[in-house]
Amino acid sequence: MLSSELKPSLARCLKELHLPTVRACYGQEADRARQESLTYEHYLAEVMEREREVRRQNRTQRLLGESKLPLEKSLETFETSRLSSMVTAQLSALLEGSFVERSENVLAFGNPGSGKTHLLCALAQELIHRQGRRLFFTPCSLLVQQLLVAKRDLKLPRLLKGLSKYEVIIIDDIGYVEQNREEMEVLFILLAERYERGSLMITSNLPFSKWERIFKDPMTTAAAIDRLVHHSIILELNLPSYRLEHSTAKQEARTEV
Repeated sequence: MLSSELKPSLARCLKELHLPTVRACYGQEADRARQESLTYEHYLAEVMEREREVRRQNRTQRLLGESKLPLEKSLETFETSRLSSMVTAQLSALLEGSFVERSENVLAFGNPGSGKTHLLCALAQELIHRQGRRLFFTPCSLLVQQLLVAKRDLKLPRLLKGLSKYEVIIIDDIGYVEQNREEMEVLFILLAERYERGSLMITSNLPFSKWERIFKDPMTTAAAIDRLVHHSIILELNLPSYRLEHSTAKQEARTEV
């Protein structure tokens, strides 16, 4: 058993070395090691594993908070049975996370309520939990306004540099809100800045054939699509509205009662 003289010294060392979990559990683990006749190496591995696990959990929580993801949109709450076999296979491959290293984009298309946002948010959460990836979620309309303000204040390069720290940026609902040419210009700047440098995950109700409504100009539209599609995985969610299905089911249940 550790002597009373050594305990304060050990506690100070662990505090200075920033090992709070080891400081909290070393005594209890030492008692267990003696009872079970564990080797010194086994004891050391146990306390260090406890430290590593707590740090991993804390980092995961920090990354989830920083991501601004809607945490209710998880893989557990997504009805994967609604997906086609092709999209299911694509999702399985995306969960491995290698597309992030290749700076590939994930583009999800489908009707309103088809689950595009939920699916990409669920994928993003899994990348944080499994691999500690750094991601950021934003509605397109909010992102555009932030880019515009930064441009007006001559701080656009600073904002773009801040966004570059994220391995993946999730831009939700491109084209959902009608925006003017100046707004789309700053969005294009971001797309160009991310090209082959970092992944984008994008949802849209509009197929590429209608993206001129977004970027207002044929040349800009073609350039934006070219950058996004060059390294990309496209998810086609041709599904009926999840919200409408559940609303109809509830109404039918009430009628039966």
